[in-house]
Amino acid sequence: MSERELAAADPLTAARLVLGARLTAGGVTVRIVEVEAYGSDEAGPWPDPAAHSYPGPTQRNAVMFGPAGRLYVYLSHGLHLCMNVSCAGVGTAAAVLLRAAEVVEGEDIVRRRRGQDKRFRDLARGPGNLGQALGITLADNGTDLLAAGSAIRLRLDPLLEHAEGPRVGVSRAAERPWRLWDPASSAVSAYRRSPRAPVVPGARESKA
Repeated sequence: MSERELAAADPLTAARLVLGARLTAGGVTVRIVEVEAYGSDEAGPWPDPAAHSYPGPTQRNAVMFGPAGRLYVYLSHGLHLCMNVSCAGVGTAAAVLLRAAEVVEGEDIVRRRRGQDKRFRDLARGPGNLGQALGITLADNGTDLLAAGSAIRLRLDPLLEHAEGPRVGVSRAAERPWRLWDPASSAVSAYRRSPRAPVVPGARESKA
């Protein structure tokens, strides 16, 4: 995968590129099995009220408006560090949230971080658990994931088949089918609709 590919990609296309990728950090490698696409600010090409970028550039979301292929890390609910891959190129915000993964290498390291009693499928299941499994910190925000020798490296390996459905837990643009996952993986997290999301008659639901 090149920065040029991600820079030319809309959020959903970028999500399809990232799903199935290998992500390596600190002796641990995981295979990404669930992602969510997030779009631009209101003035951008893919206005997305659920995206951090929607209000426009801020200190927090600056990576989303920067070069493609960078790691956007944010703290969720004051507890969990979540990872995203920026796309769309400089000046246009978009990113792919990494929701779940299977551990490929470094299971012993992950278990020291996540607990020895965890089931294998739960080691990196959910965005906060995935960040913990890889030992991600806020200091990693902005890391170039595509650069040779990067401390955190993303290698593309797209899936031939995947499922798509609504994103988890968002109260705005809740019906948008921008969540993608590997239907063959048990590490995919459970779908939970936000109780604050309005019900839209005939809208598509997710089964995963």
